[in-house]
Amino acid sequence: MVVLAGGVLASVALVQQAKPGWWERLWYPLRYEQIVRGHARNYSLDPALLAAVIYQESKFKANAQSGSGAIGLMQLLPDTAKGIALHTGGSAFRVADLYDPEINVRYGAWYLRHLLRKYGDERSALAAYNAGQDNVDRWRRDGTGIQFSETRAYVDRVEDLKTIYRDAYGKELGG
Repeated sequence: MVVLAGGVLASVALVQQAKPGWWERLWYPLRYEQIVRGHARNYSLDPALLAAVIYQESKFKANAQSGSGAIGLMQLLPDTAKGIALHTGGSAFRVADLYDPEINVRYGAWYLRHLLRKYGDERSALAAYNAGQDNVDRWRRDGTGIQFSETRAYVDRVEDLKTIYRDAYGKELGG
């Protein structure tokens, strides 16, 4: 029995180290795949990046809500989402819309594209997604880099997740 348990543990350790696609898919699911692919295409985003942000923000839980009031898959604040709705032609924004995966990912993808255009690099855009544009503007103006350890960890984690999603779902995501 001890030998069998040791063999199983060794096998799991080998699989964890090798990280084959099926193993990564077990730990990092891709829900709402059509929505993710569609909005990544519409907003010229890397679909693996969009999936990584969603996973980091909500673990693909459409009803997620943070203590700060951020809602849905991409954890959008209602005021931010209302502004996005106006920029994208919406006129009847309701907070409840943020629980709809299609709307939430559409708004979040638009916002991520906006941040990428504004900052010109992925790390700054992700930092702004997490810590806000005012903070990133100040850090860039002062030449200090990301000043919040939580935001540095967020950016690093999303970058790692992007690689995981690309490796695990490359063909499905269009990568």
